[in-house]
Amino acid sequence: MATLLDGRLLAATIEKRLQAVIEAHRQRLERPPGLAVLRVGDDPASGVYVTNKEKACSRIGVVNLGSHLAADTPAAEVLATIERLNADPSVDGILLQLPLPAGLEEGPLLAAIDPQKDADGLHTLNLGRLLKGEPGPRSCTPAGVMALLAAAGVPLAGRRAVVVGRSILVGQPMALMLQAANATVSVAHSRTVDLPALTRQADVLVVAAGRPRMIGAEHVTPGAVVVDVGIHRRPEGGLCGDVRFEEVEPLASAISPVPGGVGPMTVTMLLVNTVVAWCRRHGIAHGLDDLLP
Repeated sequence: MATLLDGRLLAATIEKRLQAVIEAHRQRLERPPGLAVLRVGDDPASGVYVTNKEKACSRIGVVNLGSHLAADTPAAEVLATIERLNADPSVDGILLQLPLPAGLEEGPLLAAIDPQKDADGLHTLNLGRLLKGEPGPRSCTPAGVMALLAAAGVPLAGRRAVVVGRSILVGQPMALMLQAANATVSVAHSRTVDLPALTRQADVLVVAAGRPRMIGAEHVTPGAVVVDVGIHRRPEGGLCGDVRFEEVEPLASAISPVPGGVGPMTVTMLLVNTVVAWCRRHGIAHGLDDLLP
């Protein structure tokens, strides 16, 4: 039976660390960390994600400074909101919740976020810092995967890693983080020929394709570590990932469940980025470097 990469359990442990950092410095700094999640429109999934982030903030003592704008808000008004948050000294982290309503381009809005307050690590400058191995906020989902692998003691140096998916949100930064950990990395995508032949080479297989249940037993070599980043709502109810868990779990040495694997870690790494930004602004040691790939 495969070891479960339990994101809920690890997220709770990290939250306690973050709470301790905040409590140790809040009184002297006269304010807690502030996170602004900017939501535009009424996408139902985004509403659930934002609620989860707000609850996580409350648990550890981060102030929620977010805004919810109507779906027909002009781009200029969204931009003005971002600029206001950039200038607000009580805001340490800003996240623009994606996807945006039709008619709003995410590129210019993400670029407008102060890189030092970029809680999701998606600003061009911060992606460049990741590429160069320089300190900076990291994209939350792949950083959460790295934390899960580290907590489970999964060796990466010299191992063969395959990432299925090449999005700028997960796949690309995931590959860079694995490379930085000295894994030998391949990135598969929709044009990959003979995907099972490639994925069966993986000691560590990270699936972020955005296609429900696309990876099965034929894609996995026995003993591989499998991380399922996908999350989808089934027509008949319930959730599933990009991996056919019931087929892959008997083969894998470790596997992340859906739900309860990568999802909770994404929210937690958002908090990590915010607390680290708060500490850096005040020149405070945070002791969280092990969570910053």
